[in-house]
Amino acid sequence: MVELMSFVKSLLSLPGISGYETPVREFISQEWSGLVDELKTSKVGSLSGLRRGTGNAPRPSLLITAHMDAIGFMVSNVKDGFLQISNIGGIDPRVLPGVPVMVHGRRDLPGVLALNPAQQSAGKKSESSITLENLVVDIGLSPAQVTKLVNIGDPISFNTHPVELEGGYLSGHSLDNRISIGALTVCLSELSGTGQYWDVWALASVQEEINLGGAATSTFELNPDIAVILDTTYARSPGAEGWEFFELGGGPTLGLGANIHPCLGRRFQEIADRSNIPCKVEPMPIDSQTDAWAVQVSNSGVPCMVIGIPIRYMHTPVEMAMLDDIRMTGRLLAEFIRTLEPDFLSRITWED
Repeated sequence: MVELMSFVKSLLSLPGISGYETPVREFISQEWSGLVDELKTSKVGSLSGLRRGTGNAPRPSLLITAHMDAIGFMVSNVKDGFLQISNIGGIDPRVLPGVPVMVHGRRDLPGVLALNPAQQSAGKKSESSITLENLVVDIGLSPAQVTKLVNIGDPISFNTHPVELEGGYLSGHSLDNRISIGALTVCLSELSGTGQYWDVWALASVQEEINLGGAATSTFELNPDIAVILDTTYARSPGAEGWEFFELGGGPTLGLGANIHPCLGRRFQEIADRSNIPCKVEPMPIDSQTDAWAVQVSNSGVPCMVIGIPIRYMHTPVEMAMLDDIRMTGRLLAEFIRTLEPDFLSRITWED
């Protein structure tokens, strides 16, 4: 059985921003190697693991996808030894001054994100108008040294360490969406030593934060019959208390909207009720803002379910989650897989 806190903290300690996922992919591959029957890497870098079913071939197949990429930065210019940056994925610049980063140049170079000194002077723009244009990365080297070690286009990742808090809480960068990789790993671990009728593909997809390219290409290649997309969703915090926010520790959310097949939504709710796993319905009236966008329309269409794990402070270096929510999500997935009947596909009809 996977030791969840240790595994997730290791995931959060690795770089792997969109388009540069190799370090985290290699770690996940090592962990999954004992949990699946075969592993392969797609042409764009996604990692898929097959857990074969016990039914007669050709068997129906389920795809469970969780993106492993994270938000980050790219060096856009070097001026007087300071690095100017562009974002990879959505990042609120107001939370960035003072954050440690790692510049992946000719070698890894620790640095800090800082306000351009001109912006700190009295009478300049207020902190509410901080933009990437008035932030720099300082790696503490002379301009000549920086020129030798850093090129325009080098990626930059957050370099903060995950923090284990009281009560089973965890904070750090890249919880979106590394904790879903954690839940998927819990699921695979729970299935170890048991059989399931369906083939199950576990997918750690790339590039979700920028173009959904990993999920789109792997879904086309694997051609699953149905799919479950794991991602994070918004947790309640002071000032974030509307219908789109959910309690930490309250269990995963079950998406409801056009990206979700109603038959799968009902089935997951039934399993959650039967297994005493608390879940909340998450309205997704327009789209799910997840890999489901790409998975659902692959080939002739794939019936999808979207499951969310609540986190606070989305897309910041101090995202926060509760381990119980990750465990419950993994258990819910395992229960769904165990109960997939051979003829389940024949029951999937669009009845809204």
